[in-house]
Amino acid sequence: MRFTRYQYKDQEPRHGWVHEGHVGPVEGDIFGEFRRNEATLPLEAVKLLSPVLPSKILAIGRNYVEHAREHNAEVPEYPLVFLKPPSAALNPGDKILLPPQSERVEHEAELAIVIGRRGRWIQQEQASAYILGYTVANDVTARDLQRKDGQWTRSKGFDTFAPFGPWVDTEFDPTDAIITCYVNGVMRQMGSTRDMVFKVSQLIAYCSAIMTLEPGDLILTGTPAGVGPLTAGDVVEVHIEGLGVLRNPVAVDPRTAAQSHA
Repeated sequence: MRFTRYQYKDQEPRHGWVHEGHVGPVEGDIFGEFRRNEATLPLEAVKLLSPVLPSKILAIGRNYVEHAREHNAEVPEYPLVFLKPPSAALNPGDKILLPPQSERVEHEAELAIVIGRRGRWIQQEQASAYILGYTVANDVTARDLQRKDGQWTRSKGFDTFAPFGPWVDTEFDPTDAIITCYVNGVMRQMGSTRDMVFKVSQLIAYCSAIMTLEPGDLILTGTPAGVGPLTAGDVVEVHIEGLGVLRNPVAVDPRTAAQSHA
């Protein structure tokens, strides 16, 4: 099943499910008991939103060997975990805003795990029971600030730097799916989830040993090699085979434009 959040005309946002190019409302709690109503609205008639509202966004650095190599970095012995704030979340189709503090913003195409139930100290063999599903994500990064700061909060945490969606797929198999990233139709990244150093169950066990995972939380699982710059006017697309496409345009933060004309 594919869960999403959507807005139809001037109605309040709500959860829905997607079937054969249409969306229908979901009554109840997608993390508990719910009921699906008929999917009758064409997808093009609704505004798709970030499919869940995470209390936190965890992300994993250097989880693909070739990506670590392109930054002359070692593959970590244990998962390298960092946080992106919930305020960084961005709807599918909305603009990634280039902040005035950075001169080098880059895309990072990633598979994201969506947590389905509360858990702490989850064992690897139990991890699948805590997964609602998977979604497509882009760990947008101010690369120059990442290198300058020596830690990643600022470079990863700007508003709009965590696009994800367009839905959560509860049946997706993450073991061997092709991830690609296109900018203006030109492929920048291509890799497979089979090449992740730390697999899904390991990441859930490791992260839950640090902090309680809540329903709707995301774990971004790392990016393949090929990351590159984004500039105003670009359109970046992250494709994950069998899961979906996340598409976002890129623009200058309007505050930057205002400063340049001051």
